[in-house]
Amino acid sequence: MSLDHRLPEELEELRRTVEAFAHDVVAPKIGEYYERHAFPYEIVQEMGRMGLFGLPFPEEYGGMGGDYLALGIALEELARVDSSVAITLEAGVSLGAMPIYRFGTEDQKRAWLPKLCSGEMLGAFGLTEPDGGSDAGATRTTAVRDGDDWVINGTKCFITNSGTDITGLVTVTAVTGHTTDATGAGRPVISSIIVPSGTPGFTVGTPYSKVGWNASDTRELSFSDVRVPAANLLGEEGRGYAQFLRILDEGRIAIAALATGLAQGCVDESVAYAKERTAFGRPIGANQAIQFKLADMEMRAHTSRLSWRDAASRLVHGEPFKKEAALAKLYSSEIAVDNAREATQIHGGYGFMNEYPVARMWRDAKILEIGEGTSEVQRMLIARELGF
Repeated sequence: MSLDHRLPEELEELRRTVEAFAHDVVAPKIGEYYERHAFPYEIVQEMGRMGLFGLPFPEEYGGMGGDYLALGIALEELARVDSSVAITLEAGVSLGAMPIYRFGTEDQKRAWLPKLCSGEMLGAFGLTEPDGGSDAGATRTTAVRDGDDWVINGTKCFITNSGTDITGLVTVTAVTGHTTDATGAGRPVISSIIVPSGTPGFTVGTPYSKVGWNASDTRELSFSDVRVPAANLLGEEGRGYAQFLRILDEGRIAIAALATGLAQGCVDESVAYAKERTAFGRPIGANQAIQFKLADMEMRAHTSRLSWRDAASRLVHGEPFKKEAALAKLYSSEIAVDNAREATQIHGGYGFMNEYPVARMWRDAKILEIGEGTSEVQRMLIARELGF
């Protein structure tokens, strides 16, 4: 049996559609949003009309009936042009809607998914805390049962899509109790709870001043005696830790696709520039030093694409994918940084000017080695899968 690397026609059609949208709609507008640190509502609304936020969800909930491979294709094509738009889609789907689809009750799915799939509403995932970082198990936010309510107190940080005008909910991880292990030590019981935007006591901070992703929304959240119905518990009590591990495993594939897009975008921009820019009487692309840089950049992007698609295929077919997701996320994020650095170098002084896309790509690349699991965490996960 031979391995066919080609996309099925429906996915190739999706890729071409998103590619055209990225170049015709996103590219001409996003730089202005980026420099103003403004959220691109107009672009997000068009993405919603295209069905991008519903790609991996069943039609019965308002989705497009696709899967994670379809989502990855869309993310890669968007990120070839801009990562702020791509991460808005990634977080809206992988972190905002997917927890409800994977773990929610039928009532929760029907209440929230249609608007999340249409892009009318964005969801967010409140996991990271100021003192937690990679140690997500050290959650300090608490949720105490009081009659028919959960009462939530705590703080979350670096939460994407959490403060836009169309944000409708944040799924929050919180300690809902403690268990005692064999040594007598107490261990926190972590659960996930849906908190609708506008709930009294739920405060959304001002947007962070960031190095990159400047047209995406990222904020700190605080919860002071926030009351939500007991029915807002997502899945079983005490399963929150296992839930977010699954969500992060899947999300790493999406981030890997996004990083691949950024890496390929660096190639696209650099090839075009190397053909047009002249120095010493000829295009700089005639120089072997530039050609070799571009060859290495293309090699990285191509290999990264194979890696994330392999992980996505395993997920879609119900096969184990944890190691492959970590491999894809680790490799793609690191080569995105490499390609962004080389693209800036090829562009010379112009690469340091924000009017050129590679400057934006350089600013956006580094967070890919940090968000949804640092490179160090990915290496730890891979080593565990190898038996250590």
